[in-house]
Amino acid sequence: MKGEKHNIAIFNTFKTRRNKFTGEAKRQRGILTHLATEQSPELRTRTSIAHFIAKKHGILWQNIYSGIFRDLDEVLIPSGVVKEGGRLPLRRGPRALQLEGVPFYELTEAGLVVASTIEEIDDRLRLLKSYITSMSYTNKDESMMLNGLLLLVDIAPSFMSKIINEYIYAYTTGLIQSITPIDMKKFRNAVSNKISVERELLEAFANSHPEDQLVIRNFFNVVT
Repeated sequence: MKGEKHNIAIFNTFKTRRNKFTGEAKRQRGILTHLATEQSPELRTRTSIAHFIAKKHGILWQNIYSGIFRDLDEVLIPSGVVKEGGRLPLRRGPRALQLEGVPFYELTEAGLVVASTIEEIDDRLRLLKSYITSMSYTNKDESMMLNGLLLLVDIAPSFMSKIINEYIYAYTTGLIQSITPIDMKKFRNAVSNKISVERELLEAFANSHPEDQLVIRNFFNVVT
């Protein structure tokens, strides 16, 4: 049974232009990109995030600040992708705000997994690998899944990107209820039907005669 749909919009495109992200998708992708790459807490406040995204798209930061506020408070934080990392003291402004400080944000473990699907992030799969290496399972099948994920990150990054995108997309549509921890049941539900072609090819190649394997390699060499 599908669960409640979560409004993470990082894959959303216009209905008539499937190759163009919506404004909401651009904002959320920008937020995740900034939090994944910026180390300084002072540059991970709402205002700093707005400046980063506005500069990238050539717009005024004031025009997207409210959207970023909404993305954080109504989507990314409730879904467990982003969390408040702390508060920075203010020397100016209203007394109450000086006492409370200005919040800055950081990615959660789930946020690392989601951010690993954002193409704008250089070496984005390092985020996924960072999360995967923190996992441990006593169940034999899930340990095999963990080892497979780690190996695929290194030897087949494009394929790994495909399946982790499918996993996060399954969350955004409510097919799975949570991103982390990644377990066998959730991962199978999200990706098993999406990699049937690759599985067929892998099994056929492994079971083929060496001469046929050479034919297959040559085929891919000339068509790619």
